[in-house]
Amino acid sequence: MLGSTHGTLTTDARRARVIACGEQRTGPVVHGRADDADDLDVSGRPLYADVPDLARFFRPESLAVIGASDTEGRPNTGITRQLLAWAERVGARVHPVHPSRPSVFGIPCRPSVAELPEQVDLAVLLVADPLPVIEELAEAKVKFAVAFASGFAETGAAGAEAQRRLAEAVRRSGLRLLGPNTNLNAFERFRDDLDGPAIALITQSGHQGRPVFALQELGIRLSHWAPTGNEADLETADFISYFAEQPETGAIAAYVEGLKDGRAFLLAADRAARRKVPVVAVKVGRTEAGSRTAASHTGKLTGADDVVDAAMRQYGVVRVDGLDELQDTAALLARARAPLAEGVVVYSISGGTGAHVADLAAGAGLRLPRLSEPKQAELHQWIPEYLSVANPVDNGGHPVGDERGRKIIDAILADPEVGVLICPVTGPFPPLSDKLVRDLVDAAEQTDKLVCVVWGSPVGTEPAYRDVLLGSSRVATFRTVGNCLTAVGAWLAHHRFTADYRSPFDEAPRTLSPSYRKAEALIRPGQQLSEHAAKQLLRAYGIRVPREQLVTSAAAAVRAAAQVGYPVVMKASGARIAHKTELGLVKIGLTSASQVRDAYRELTDIARYEGVPLDGVLVCQMVEQGVEMVVGVTHDDLFGPTVTVGLGGVLVEVLRDTAVRVPPFGERQARDMCAELRGRALLDGVRGRPPADLDALVEVVLRVQRMALELGDRIAELDINPLLVLPQGQGAVALDALVMCR
Repeated sequence: MLGSTHGTLTTDARRARVIACGEQRTGPVVHGRADDADDLDVSGRPLYADVPDLARFFRPESLAVIGASDTEGRPNTGITRQLLAWAERVGARVHPVHPSRPSVFGIPCRPSVAELPEQVDLAVLLVADPLPVIEELAEAKVKFAVAFASGFAETGAAGAEAQRRLAEAVRRSGLRLLGPNTNLNAFERFRDDLDGPAIALITQSGHQGRPVFALQELGIRLSHWAPTGNEADLETADFISYFAEQPETGAIAAYVEGLKDGRAFLLAADRAARRKVPVVAVKVGRTEAGSRTAASHTGKLTGADDVVDAAMRQYGVVRVDGLDELQDTAALLARARAPLAEGVVVYSISGGTGAHVADLAAGAGLRLPRLSEPKQAELHQWIPEYLSVANPVDNGGHPVGDERGRKIIDAILADPEVGVLICPVTGPFPPLSDKLVRDLVDAAEQTDKLVCVVWGSPVGTEPAYRDVLLGSSRVATFRTVGNCLTAVGAWLAHHRFTADYRSPFDEAPRTLSPSYRKAEALIRPGQQLSEHAAKQLLRAYGIRVPREQLVTSAAAAVRAAAQVGYPVVMKASGARIAHKTELGLVKIGLTSASQVRDAYRELTDIARYEGVPLDGVLVCQMVEQGVEMVVGVTHDDLFGPTVTVGLGGVLVEVLRDTAVRVPPFGERQARDMCAELRGRALLDGVRGRPPADLDALVEVVLRVQRMALELGDRIAELDINPLLVLPQGQGAVALDALVMCR
């Protein structure tokens, strides 16, 4: 979490603390940059991912099996046998360790780790409690260890404490640990007869990776499987960073139950994006409600999963819902070349099928260009005139059976607007379906464009499917239309994203702004600021607020109104007031001294009746004619400060039209946030209203982000609502603000 422990330190002190406290890993690391002071942001957090060198984990030269057994019927015996087979495949020397066995499977057994004959790359712990073994491994300078034992954080508070002690021991030791509560998936037998880019797999639950692992049976290569378990040490982020650096990795597929460290995950995703390596993830917990109890509007608008979703999109991680989508999307992203065009054509032997799939494709956000009149005329050389070939293309069936079939496919793929051809085959219809898929496979071999076939038969044993389609490395074959469209959309989006990727971390501020010192003096730990104090905080960061004065008498209110200029707004100001409108503590459109005096008395009377202490009454300039927005900061338990923008005003929680980002981010991401809003048209100008000052809104978002980065976890919540975005060129004004300090 950004600034989670460094909120009151200077930049230099933060950097010194990060390095001195050993917060960076001491194990094997390549491409490590986080120990360089220039690579820390204003909160003292690293801006680049350390990449652990896991080569000796996946292909060790020497392997120790602690607790090895060859007694039939014992669980450890089966595990030992599998480890011996794996070690033979990777060429590792095996050293069984057991205090009472002279040998295991004919291999001399060592009584303890201390008596190993050589320094070991990897130790597999087949013991119920791995904690006592960790110090022995450290003394023997073992690089990596795997702990299968369960009974840790997955079991409750006592297990979590045991895992904390294990993690601390590992941190002191300098070795890297996979687990606990992991399994044998890292030591599976991978096919070595498959070519092409590979999928690297990461799962917190081993069983959930089985569908992706089974892709090998369809001819798709897998290179690694990291079953991270409880992630006491090595975590999903470590493996993403490592896999992104491997030349054989075509895509990374991940099943994630919970992220250990949000910042580490984003740094890893950033490394993959820089390397243009796609990451596809199932992250469970879409229905999880946010645990915070928020006083601000912003805090109520964004749940924990909304933040995860936004953070993944921010760094190009493709989030899918099901294991079948994970399988199909990762396979396509790993193997398909970069698109030459984004236009999608649906081609079928059935008009009904083509129309249905085209509707679904358009609904999925794919672009289906209407083929040009010359192209349609070309297709009508082989397709009857009464059939539509504009897109979708309906061939009527018969042309598939002869030489016309291939000519149609080639003509479609030759169109410069077409980058993807999708052909749904709802069921086998020999000989037409056999001839069709053969033509598609042959055409795919001659083009750099993507050819997708949806084989809809529930049987899946047909030669056209098993031998022809699955035998092709160039055709992407799917069993459902939905998975095909999801995968194609993700493939196009990934290449669009990485083609112009600019890392948000490159845009993070390295030094504190002059605003920080002014703001620091306004923070009240554990308290809510009054509106007046909250606006002073905004003003310190250059965010415009209305002309206003804080007064403590009716006479002073009249004088202030004359200076501010009629009409005015009057509002009660106090640290315990969250939502003034609901309590009747706001009066608008006051145009005379008598109205101001009456309003002052009424506001103070209501405050006394409600038992709300005031620091005074604000007499404010009345600003009208703009679009009401909300901009805010909340503190997410996983990612730290997050910034939200959305439609504001009194209906903000009803409309719930917001976009969220995790700092740091730059101007382009801020503009993307505004573009994501369903009500974006209000900013463009509707029903004769002028366009709003979008540049000013973006500037406020960036200034709020700077505040979130610099003040870190000292701000629990910040809520500017409404932020009135004035007509183009006139700026934006924060009419109200709420700040909760930690």
